[in-house]
Amino acid sequence: MTLPPLRRRHLLASLALASPALAQTGAPIRIIVPFGPGSGTDVTLRMLVPRMTEYLGQPLVIENRPGAGSTIGTDVVAKGPADGSLFVHATLSSIGIAAALYRRLPYDPIRDLAPIAATVFVPLVLAVTTKDFEPRTPAALIEALRAAPDRYQYGSNGIGATGHLASANFVTRIGARAVHVPYRSGAETITALVAGQIHFMHDITGLLLPHHQAGTVRCLFVTSDERSPVMPDVPTLREAGVPHYPAYSWFGLFGPAATPRPVQERMAAAVQHALADPVVAGRLAELGTPTMPGYGPDRFAAYVREETALWGPLVRASGATAD
Repeated sequence: MTLPPLRRRHLLASLALASPALAQTGAPIRIIVPFGPGSGTDVTLRMLVPRMTEYLGQPLVIENRPGAGSTIGTDVVAKGPADGSLFVHATLSSIGIAAALYRRLPYDPIRDLAPIAATVFVPLVLAVTTKDFEPRTPAALIEALRAAPDRYQYGSNGIGATGHLASANFVTRIGARAVHVPYRSGAETITALVAGQIHFMHDITGLLLPHHQAGTVRCLFVTSDERSPVMPDVPTLREAGVPHYPAYSWFGLFGPAATPRPVQERMAAAVQHALADPVVAGRLAELGTPTMPGYGPDRFAAYVREETALWGPLVRASGATAD
């Protein structure tokens, strides 16, 4: 149906007022990554941004704001302007885990943020350093950790990050104790693992793969039900005989809660446009982070609520806290 000219002009004017950043051609849109450069969240978003820019016809500026397990950067957006100019590429740890991990979280993940679109699902892999560290199998690692409580260290890209909670859950499930060492980014954590400054960690298969192939780290098992296509020589958690524990993440785009619905839908469409690109999807698959197409505002919001309800009890049962 074609709208009368006067009504059509009124509707377009209303949309322009409701979504100034997307209505003004060329206006920059900031997307905060609440982790440091080189983290999985950062690398993933940088793959998507060129295609999102192509769809929107506007520049997207990525801003790394790491700290406090991703809650600092996420809080900036939760309290930011809801005009379509500011978003965050957040994670399970920023949203579903943070509420249970922090007693004084400065934002409410459900009330203060608007889910826009999921980007990728993130199975994790446990890796150990090969520098002056004897365990070379899952069984040997478990034996070493049990035999020497708090002697060994594991790293992550921040307190409350998924890698932190995955390792904490692993240590708890095997009846051991180890010391957590937080870093500002995944790249820093992997560098520490290669140097032997920490003994083990969890991260994305694609980020650890080059070091696994070089022999500077050894990936012992993936936490997914099936072997990773990018790391087929590494057994699954079940194949390795390790007690099951939750260890995965997902990434997605969020805006301030009051972000107008037209803005949400347009940004979600930009994400879907990027995920549908076969080159982008292929590169993400190589990284070990399969895409999550079709998770627009409504479906993603329902998923976020389900994940928050699931992970809250798991966090509390693990004993992990961040403040």
